[in-house]
Amino acid sequence: MQNYNPKNMLVTGGAGFIGCNYVRYMLASDPDVRIVNLDQLTYAGSLDNLHDLPDYVNSDQVNCETKEYPLGGARGGALGHESRHTFIKGDICDRELIDRLLREYAIDTVVHFAAESHVDNSIAGPEIFIKTNVLGTFTLLESARQFWQQEKEWGQEECRFHHISTDEVYGTLEADDSAFLETTPYAPNSPYSASKAGSDHLVRAYFHTYGLPVTTTNCSNNYGFYQHGEKFIPTVIRKCVEQQSIPVYGDGTNIRDWLYVQDHCSGIDAVVRRGVLGDVYNIGGINEWKNIDICRLICQLMDEHMPDHAPHESLITFVKDRPGHDWRYAIDAEKMNEELDWRPAETFETGIRKTVEWYLKK
Repeated sequence: MQNYNPKNMLVTGGAGFIGCNYVRYMLASDPDVRIVNLDQLTYAGSLDNLHDLPDYVNSDQVNCETKEYPLGGARGGALGHESRHTFIKGDICDRELIDRLLREYAIDTVVHFAAESHVDNSIAGPEIFIKTNVLGTFTLLESARQFWQQEKEWGQEECRFHHISTDEVYGTLEADDSAFLETTPYAPNSPYSASKAGSDHLVRAYFHTYGLPVTTTNCSNNYGFYQHGEKFIPTVIRKCVEQQSIPVYGDGTNIRDWLYVQDHCSGIDAVVRRGVLGDVYNIGGINEWKNIDICRLICQLMDEHMPDHAPHESLITFVKDRPGHDWRYAIDAEKMNEELDWRPAETFETGIRKTVEWYLKK
């Protein structure tokens, strides 16, 4: 069993939904870790997701002509290398920038969230998904390999590259199929999942070819605080608040395994610290739900909070299904349980209640 302790982390996509929750989790749970947070601040990433961290910089203070913004600031907070959290606005495909960050901040751990992830957008415009998800991952791997192995001559026990993937690389399941295992053959059905599959294979290759100390996690659908408003659960909540139609694809019977984002963060931490190098771990919520049943549950919670507009279920509207829409995803997280003693702390019922209440207070 590995026993790795990260010191100086580069977190890519750390202003996005899962990334910002992971940054928060790590800063709260490990007082010795320092984080360089790299995000391009596209539509999915926002400095608002970092606003109450101790080293926050307000978005109107960012000089967009530069690439580096130490968080801390103006009222005597720590700056630059003295800070536990430094935000960098930049692109993971920018090799010069990645090289500089690894050296300047003595990065020993890369946790790679940054990705284009919206399936509908990948269908409309797949090119950016290939660039970010495949070429961006390649850039990070190459930079880490050169810095750690060739310049620092670190052994595998001194550094770590962790890659976050998705259950969508496995394709789709029928009603009676067993849940996805780490050994399930890849069968991506959208440009998004194909690009993630490509990045997964690159990470695997860098372990087997170069001995780069990598781990990978494939997660099920995440939900929780700071999720972008375009995603399914925030959309349902927003439509209830605004009293607008709630769009549901097809007949709403598509099934997903839902993982509370803070459970995902604890799972990643367990893999980074104790996971077997070169291995893949599936992190799932053990919460399979039909989309229509999620809508109805959220509507029931909204009825409690906004009884004057009940029943919110009357807002549900079925719309034309999207192309290549996988019918069911389900993750088998037994390996996480047996090897790393990890399991989700939240059921979907407890997690979705916390999520709805957070969005209503937002």
